[in-house]
Amino acid sequence: MIVKKYLTAEEVAERYCGAVTVGTLRNWRALRVGPPFVKIGKAVLYPMEELDAWDKKNLVSCSAPVAARMDEQERE
Repeated sequence: MIVKKYLTAEEVAERYCGAVTVGTLRNWRALRVGPPFVKIGKAVLYPMEELDAWDKKNLVSCSAPVAARMDEQERE
């Protein structure tokens, strides 16, 4: 079994279920935002470990709504 270490822009768009398009990735590269990439000649590749790290960096943690916390405090 071959484990891919890099994804193309098309594969990255697939990874994010189309929520990030190839065009968006192109714009992000021009602005130097978004996930890190490697450019070899004309090929643009995204290292899998960098995508995983970018996912973690953009993870949004949610907590209980304020009303739920207030109800909990009242019960104590």
